[in-house]
Amino acid sequence: MILKTIDWTIILGFFLLSLLIGLYASRKAGKSYAEFFLSGRNMPWWLLGISMVATTFSCDTPNLVTDIVRQNGVSGNWVWWAFLLTGMLTVFIYAKLWRRSKVLTDLEFYEVRYSGKMAAFLRGFRALYLGIFFNVLIMALVSLAMIKIGAVMLGWSPTRTLVIIMSITVIYSSLGGLRGVVLTDFFQFLIAMVGSIGAAVILINLPEVGGIKGLTSNPAIIPKLNLLPDFSNHEALVTLLILPLAVQWWSVWYPGSEPGGGGYIAQRMLSSKTERGAVKATLLFNIAHYGLRPWPWIIVALASLLVFPDLESLRLAFPNADPHFVQHDFAYPAMLTLLPKGFLGLVVASLIAAYMSSISTHLNWGASYVVHDFYKRFIDPAAKETKLVLLGRVTTVLLMGVTMIFALLLSNALQAFNIVLQIGAGTGLIFILRWFWWRINAFSEITAMAVSFLIAFYFQFVHPLTGLPELTNAAQLVTGVAITTIAWVTVTLFTKPADTGTLREFYRLVRPGGPGWKKVIREAAADNDPLEPVDKKGWNVPMGILSMVLGCLLVYSILFATGNWIYGKYTYAIILTFVAFFSGVLLIKFWQKTVN
Repeated sequence: MILKTIDWTIILGFFLLSLLIGLYASRKAGKSYAEFFLSGRNMPWWLLGISMVATTFSCDTPNLVTDIVRQNGVSGNWVWWAFLLTGMLTVFIYAKLWRRSKVLTDLEFYEVRYSGKMAAFLRGFRALYLGIFFNVLIMALVSLAMIKIGAVMLGWSPTRTLVIIMSITVIYSSLGGLRGVVLTDFFQFLIAMVGSIGAAVILINLPEVGGIKGLTSNPAIIPKLNLLPDFSNHEALVTLLILPLAVQWWSVWYPGSEPGGGGYIAQRMLSSKTERGAVKATLLFNIAHYGLRPWPWIIVALASLLVFPDLESLRLAFPNADPHFVQHDFAYPAMLTLLPKGFLGLVVASLIAAYMSSISTHLNWGASYVVHDFYKRFIDPAAKETKLVLLGRVTTVLLMGVTMIFALLLSNALQAFNIVLQIGAGTGLIFILRWFWWRINAFSEITAMAVSFLIAFYFQFVHPLTGLPELTNAAQLVTGVAITTIAWVTVTLFTKPADTGTLREFYRLVRPGGPGWKKVIREAAADNDPLEPVDKKGWNVPMGILSMVLGCLLVYSILFATGNWIYGKYTYAIILTFVAFFSGVLLIKFWQKTVN
């Protein structure tokens, strides 16, 4: 048994505190289903921002980063670092638009922006598709990491790990609603950060690693340290850098990184007190998620290459673990077994905290789709508040049960990540443009969703049986983006737009502005039904894009400055630190012009 009495005491104390927070939040959560799913739209921006960070910091995230670093080096992380562009676009352009929409979920948006039976169908179908199928897939991916942690750290079977930890999570999630989720997120995020930073500091000083100097000077590690791919390796350059920055960030839908915002990120923005609060919360999330958090995981991943240089060494070190689960992402929990007692318990608690924060958010988010966008909209529109809250709690429990089954079928974090990317390939652009181009309609979104899924299904299950040459993940992604985009644009141009009344009401509510609405504005004026000006400050999307660029410069400078400080490359570190400082000063000056 790796864990000692003090470790178990810390873990049990963490479980108890999480349950107490859920019980505390349950007093308000049961008042209405708007309170259960949006916490009364009265949450402070800093708490919502930290909740977003906590949700995206699941126990599978360090496993995924470890998988990437061991196979592709530090520069391999551009596969998710590139999503910062999406995040900053959401901060400075879309956050205020979501808050103005006043919807309860991002799926309700469909019947605000589009019209007719197809808009209703789109809302209902995506409620089940995203709320159940896709949501369960994401939770299963997260649970896969928890299974590996349970096998290494706790000596538990996959089933035992999921039953115990999921039971605690589902209790406080179903009791406290979004308020309970956000409050526990704050507590869990603090524990998770202390655990990950502390683990990196301790593990870097193992004799096998030799401290940061021993790590960064080791011949086996030096090729893995580059922050950018080798420009002479064209395949790596295209796959790891050019494709994510040129195509992936705007074209791919991925939970937590949706172009234009969506999912649980939209849920947090909709829960803020004001438009300004939505912007500040999302900005805090992006700075912390991309700029402050990755390095502790990267350090441990690099160190793992010296302690467990290959899969065979991992399997020899853990002979009782199911070989099916011992992949490169297994190295992160394997490294944690080398921590001293006491602190080991804190780190295990931090990983469980990371898992619970992500799962609780996905449970509440998925339940909001099922209850608000399917049950209340199509089955029982007159349902009482108490019934809807009860249904939300029951749905939360059922989602957790289905997730347990799916989690046992996965084996590798990076594999599942690529599958999710492929399913969303080509749909991202439509989520960006639908706010600013009146012509997009419900058929556009249905086409994008269907075509991207069919392409992903083909590459995953059909193509291997055809005997055709195998395509790389990058080639599959580009193919999916191209075909899906051509399909939905074509359908958009050959189908009717939303009706005139819906378009005008949407414009009045959200005030998106821009050349994409000129035809609607001109026709409204001709009908003596003039639309109000976009904003007191005018159309501020160009200023929002400038703020987006400065925000990306700020965060990437923080990210790379931190790396160079760690590597001991002080000249680069100082330059990048100054770049981060000045870009931050400019950002403060410009971003306020994007919000009233």
